[in-house]
Amino acid sequence: MLKNKSYIGVSFIILIFGIYAVPKIIDRIQNNEIVKGDRLDKVSNSSKENLEIIKIGLAPKFELVNHDNAKISNETYKNKVYILEFFFTSCPSICPKMNQSMLQIEKTFFGNPNFGIVSISIDPVHDIPEVLKAHRELLGVKSSNWNFLTGDKAYIYDLANKGFNVYVGENHKVKGGFEHSGLFALIDKKGNIRCRKDDYGNPILYYDGLDKKGVRDIQQDIAILLKE
Repeated sequence: MLKNKSYIGVSFIILIFGIYAVPKIIDRIQNNEIVKGDRLDKVSNSSKENLEIIKIGLAPKFELVNHDNAKISNETYKNKVYILEFFFTSCPSICPKMNQSMLQIEKTFFGNPNFGIVSISIDPVHDIPEVLKAHRELLGVKSSNWNFLTGDKAYIYDLANKGFNVYVGENHKVKGGFEHSGLFALIDKKGNIRCRKDDYGNPILYYDGLDKKGVRDIQQDIAILLKE
């Protein structure tokens, strides 16, 4: 007898809950409010913040000669969005992959006069203008806004290591004789280095030119900066 009363009591509570709560749940679903809790809102807002393209500071000035032996400087890219890398033509390791990533980016923005690419050799003794020109042709580069640059070795190393804080150096123990990263710097129309944030809200500083995600991210951010 007591058991029956307990079942009746529990059933009555469930019935009352159903009458009170179910219509509210249905109403929230119909109004797309079912996923708008405070915790989820914070996750959503955090994701949007991570996509912000923040300013790191002004990119260092430079002046070098290109594959046509013409002087090229940061002023050449004034009012343009451009990306910059350090590489060398005889690189047996990461440079071919970097080249392919750059070609993909060039193709995406080909014909846009407000976008450019700068590739600076860290082996200027070998990579004279004629060598850079041949390398450019071998890659099949089409954009007139993609310059391959060379110049004084000490100047270039200071530009990389002290200017952009991107390590380059000689190391005769590694294949090719030089060390460098596969990072791409993104510079906006006003000469600022720009980047997005990582999943933890920290600036990534530079984009990984060896990684599909890095290449995809920089293309997304170039498109945004071109609209600014």
